[in-house]
Amino acid sequence: MGFRALLSVFKRDRTDLDAVATQPSVFDDPNTREAYLPPAQYENAHRFDPLARWTRREEKAIVRKIDFRIMIWACIMFFALDLDRSNLSQANSDNLLDDLNLTTNDYNLGNTLFRLSFLCAELPSQLVSKRVGPDVWVPSQMVAWSIVSASQFWLKGRASFLACRFLLGFLQGGFIPDIVLYLSYFYTGPELPIRLAFFWISNYVSHIVSAFLAIGILKMRGIGGHEGWRYMFLLEGLITLAVGVASWFLMPPGPCETKTWFCPKGWFSEREETIMVNRVLRDDPSKSDMHNREGLNIRMIWAALKDWRLWPIYCVGLVHMIPVGPPQLYLTLSLRNLGFDTTETNLLSIPSTVIGIIMLLFTAFFSEIVNSRVAATVILQVWALPLLIALYTFNSHTSQWAYFVVVTLITGFPYVHPIQVGWASRNSYSVRTRTISASVYNMFVQAGAIIYANIYRTDDKPLYKRGNRTLIGITCMNIMLYIFAYFFYKTLNARRDKAWAAMTPEEQQNYINNTKDVGNQRLDFRFVY
Repeated sequence: MGFRALLSVFKRDRTDLDAVATQPSVFDDPNTREAYLPPAQYENAHRFDPLARWTRREEKAIVRKIDFRIMIWACIMFFALDLDRSNLSQANSDNLLDDLNLTTNDYNLGNTLFRLSFLCAELPSQLVSKRVGPDVWVPSQMVAWSIVSASQFWLKGRASFLACRFLLGFLQGGFIPDIVLYLSYFYTGPELPIRLAFFWISNYVSHIVSAFLAIGILKMRGIGGHEGWRYMFLLEGLITLAVGVASWFLMPPGPCETKTWFCPKGWFSEREETIMVNRVLRDDPSKSDMHNREGLNIRMIWAALKDWRLWPIYCVGLVHMIPVGPPQLYLTLSLRNLGFDTTETNLLSIPSTVIGIIMLLFTAFFSEIVNSRVAATVILQVWALPLLIALYTFNSHTSQWAYFVVVTLITGFPYVHPIQVGWASRNSYSVRTRTISASVYNMFVQAGAIIYANIYRTDDKPLYKRGNRTLIGITCMNIMLYIFAYFFYKTLNARRDKAWAAMTPEEQQNYINNTKDVGNQRLDFRFVY
């Protein structure tokens, strides 16, 4: 079948489930195929077939199977992570600070140490995961941090509180970029953003479940002479331990590596493996650059770190959460200060989570509809600005319910982090750069969390006027930064379009076959924005 005839087949009615679903790619053109062939060391090379074709019915069935086998468990693991990461908020509603003789500044320091250790662990964790495989490393992480989380039952004071926050951050660091890279083995670029949105929804679900668990568990205060928050740390840590152990058995290394001693036939047939491998490589040929257990050397790491084309996304990652971070951190403390009791505080923290879920899904779908990462992600800043201005105008006579409504809307912000993770991954365009960029981006996000963990100070309470004024200024700055990122990538693409158009077809072919440019340095690659 000729190339033009093949394209006509691809253009068949997309509502026909028996139509060919194979995406046109560089593998269909004999002139470009050789330049993009996966290397022999690629773990799925034995299933690569440039002539493989499949129907929409087959592809939809396989994607559903991947969702069931891979995506759901990834969400459960993230649920467990956030159960141990965010339960400090519920503990605050049970007077943890008073019980341990801590101030809000001690609380800020604990959050800072958590974020700092989380940040420091991001890149090393990603490098270890790339060498041994996320299927080995992620379960090991989960078991380790669950033990630390459960051990918070025995907190004694400031020193033990700070030590546990530091250890939790260090052991949890790297989990998210590890999982994002892992999911990229199974999904195409267009499929990943909406799945990352659902991945982060499990984060929100854990907040709701944790709030309901807290309502029951915190009533155990007094049993055995212990506070309720101690039992909450212990029980939720044990839940994560169970998920971590199960993950050793439920995370296959890759699409073609699902056969185990307890599942000798594997999860997928040979036909399904062929479709999975080829659909991913047709969408992004760079995903065959490295074996999934191939480590990165110093040269590769340095090359990825100095890739200035990704720096605007890193900068956005640093500051995008600062406007809503402090109100989110202080939500339960603020509600207690307004006079709500422990049960009311935990119940009143749920509406913001529900709003957040709705807005997360909205921004994910909106990103795909408008096909613009900037348009979808700047929404957070536009959402936060008028609400922060309203919060700044409040005084001691403002109704507690008016304060509750505004803070709930602020903390129910459109969570754009999943879109930006996918944005960084898409603009990396190579496994080695994607491995590093996922960690570096998340390191910038954690650095931003360290900044906003220290904006609300004890001497500024209870209305935090100074802090809210700072947040308003940062929000305005962020809007300008997103506009800059838009024109930055638009300009890069325009320059490449001009350079590519100036080349003859023979020069273009020679470039594809012989260029030393890799990843997003390639002249025929276009950035998304």
